[in-house]
Amino acid sequence: MPEPIRVAAVGDVHLADDLRGRYAPLLDGISAEADALLVAGDLTQHGTLDEAKAFADEFGAADVPVLTVLGNHDYHSGKERDIAQLLEERGMTVLEGTSTTIETKAGRLGVAGIKGFCLGFSGRCAADFGEPEMKAFTGHGIETADVLRRALDDLAGEEPDVTVALSHFAPVDGTLLGEPKEIWPFLGNYRLGEAIDESGVDLAVHGHAHAGREKGLTPAGVPVRNVAQPVIQAAFRVYDVVPRRSA
Repeated sequence: MPEPIRVAAVGDVHLADDLRGRYAPLLDGISAEADALLVAGDLTQHGTLDEAKAFADEFGAADVPVLTVLGNHDYHSGKERDIAQLLEERGMTVLEGTSTTIETKAGRLGVAGIKGFCLGFSGRCAADFGEPEMKAFTGHGIETADVLRRALDDLAGEEPDVTVALSHFAPVDGTLLGEPKEIWPFLGNYRLGEAIDESGVDLAVHGHAHAGREKGLTPAGVPVRNVAQPVIQAAFRVYDVVPRRSA
C-alpha cells in the first residue's frame, strides 16, 4: 500500500472578531500532522469582509496549503467575490467549480471543490417541475453537481495520486443522521454524490450539517466525511488518503 497523503479538514468555523485567537494557535505547526488543510465552507458568520479577514488571520497560521470552498453564510452579504479575492491574496486557494493539485512527500493531491446547493436525496428531493421559481431552485442544485463533475473530469487529466471532492453541501444523506429529516433537502444534494461516484474520487469532504454525523459512504463506496466543526468538535480532523484501488 502506498504511503497516505494526510488531509486535515474542518468546516463551519463561522469566524468573526469574537473568535479571533481560537484557531491560529492550533493550526501553527499543523504540517507535523497533515500535508494540506481543507475548509468546507461557512468560513464566516455573515459573509462580511471583516469576518473574512478574521478567517484569513486565523487560518493563515497554517504552515500547509489551505484550500477552501465558500458556504451559504459566506454569500449572505453579497461579498462572496471580495471574500474569495481576499483569501487568494492571503495565499489560500478558493475552489468553486475548479480544481488544483498539490505536491506532497507522499504524492500529488488533487482537490476539486464547489459550494454546492440544496436539492435533497433520491425520492425525497425538489422536482424540476411547476412554477418557474421551483424550476430555478431545482435547476441550480442540478447545475452545481454538473459543475463539480466537470471539475473532477478536468482534475483527472492532471493524474493526481489521490483525489478529494470538497463541498459545503452534503453529497449523501448518511452524514445527515441527527439532523431533522424535514431539512435534509436544504443540507445536501444527491447529485453531488452521483458526480463523485462517476469520477474516481478517493475521499469526499463536506460541512453544513452541524448536527449530523462524521462518517458516511456514497452508493459506490467513496468515504464521505462531514467535517462541520460542531460535529468533529476540534480545530480539524486528519484523514489518511490513499487511492481506493490500493486500499
